[in-house]
Formats: sequence, C-alpha cells, structure tokens
Amino acid sequence: MRMKDKSGLVTAAASGMGRAGAILLAREGAKVCIVDRDAAGAEAVAKEIRDAGGTAFAIGADLRDSKASTEIVARTVAEFGALDYLWNHLGHPGPAAVEDLDWQDFDIAVDLNIRSQLATTIAALPHLRARGGGSVLFTASTSGMSASQFSPVYSGMKAGVIGLVRGLAKRYAKEGIRVNAVCPGPFDTPMARDFVDRKDQPATKGQDREALVQKFGSSTAMGRAGRPEEVGYAALFLLSDEASFITGAHLPVDGGLTA
Repeated sequence: MRMKDKSGLVTAAASGMGRAGAILLAREGAKVCIVDRDAAGAEAVAKEIRDAGGTAFAIGADLRDSKASTEIVARTVAEFGALDYLWNHLGHPGPAAVEDLDWQDFDIAVDLNIRSQLATTIAALPHLRARGGGSVLFTASTSGMSASQFSPVYSGMKAGVIGLVRGLAKRYAKEGIRVNAVCPGPFDTPMARDFVDRKDQPATKGQDREALVQKFGSSTAMGRAGRPEEVGYAALFLLSDEASFITGAHLPVDGGLTA
C-alpha cells in the first residue's frame, strides 16, 4: 500500500477533489484527518473511510483563523501519534471584478488561498521534522501558471501559491521535507460551479452553471472537465514516497490545457 503507516490531514476535504483524494489516501493505507468548514460533510467522508476499513476522523474548522490551523495539526498528531503529510487543498474563487473590486472579498481570498495554507504548514513543520521528513502538498491552479482573464485576482493568488511552494521546497529540502503543488485545470466539482457563477462576473451572468462548467471543460485538449479522483491520484503520487526526489514542482492536472 502506497501510504501505509502514513498519518496526516487534508483540508477542504468534505467534497470535490479533497474528498476524492482523502478517500484514495485512506485506501492506500494512510490515516486521514478530514478538515472542512462543513463539519457534517467532513464527518460523512470520515465515516465513509471508516466503513471501508480505513482510519479517519473529522474536524470542522474555519481556517481563516490562524489558531485553527495550529489546532487541526495538534489534534491530528494527538489522534494518530505523528504527522507525515499535509495536503493544503483549501481554496476560494475570490472576486471576479477588478475595477469594482470588493476589498473584503479580496481579503477573504488572501486568507483562504495563501495565509491559511502557510499557517497550517508552519504548524506542521515541527512534526514533520520529528519524523525525519515528510510531504506537504498545496493545491494551486493552472490559473496561477497561465492566468485567466475571468479571474485576475484568483490567478494572482495561485501564482503566489506556486512561488511559496518553490521557496519552501528549497528551504526545507535538506531536512527531508518535500513541498509540491497540484495545478488543476477545469474540473467538475462544486467549487467549479461557484467559480463560474460569481455575482461580479458579467461575462457569465445569466448563463446556466452546468453548461458553463462543461463549456470550460471543453477548452482542454481532451475536450472535457476533469473528474475529482484525477487530481486525487496526482496528490497520492506526490504525497507518497514514490515521489521521493520531487520537490518544488507544480504539476498541471488539466487535460492538456496548458500544453
């Protein structure tokens, strides 16, 4: 099993790519803490894992509070006895507008796309170091690689995540702590529907959300949106020891969109 005896946590894991990835990690032997603002949804995923014979528990947490980042790491270590991996999957679409930018929405986007991920990583570092190393994964986006005219703010946030990943990877490589990112393209997830249906996005106003998700999916070379488990398998690889010589990478999982 590819994650046998590995303990860690996945944020924003109650649905979509986070849920699919957490289930795959558990299937491969990992102990998983499921973290999400949706406490009931997180518990449902943890129960699904336990019912299948895996090991998981859930925490409901709002990670805009830096104290919560410290607490979820501490509770994971208390429950499992160690921390070997962290998947910072949490993200937020942020505002679509630029000229009429809502600065409160901007601050929320910074908190959820960068600040909370860094805070959780900082909390995890001593525990990873105690294990002689480990793996940290961030969810960035193809929007951080090639940018999107529909969401300049989101593109900037995700480009920042990629830069953060590369810097952290170099800083901690000699301690055996690997840091990488997955960069999803268009995916068929609940967040994709929120992304295309933002109130300040005039380009898509009044259009059907489901049709928009499929439209953006058709922009990939494969002509379809991704499935949540397809990011899950990429995450599984990067978090596992199979990727032992990979750090500072940002892997596009995008059906050829950025090719």
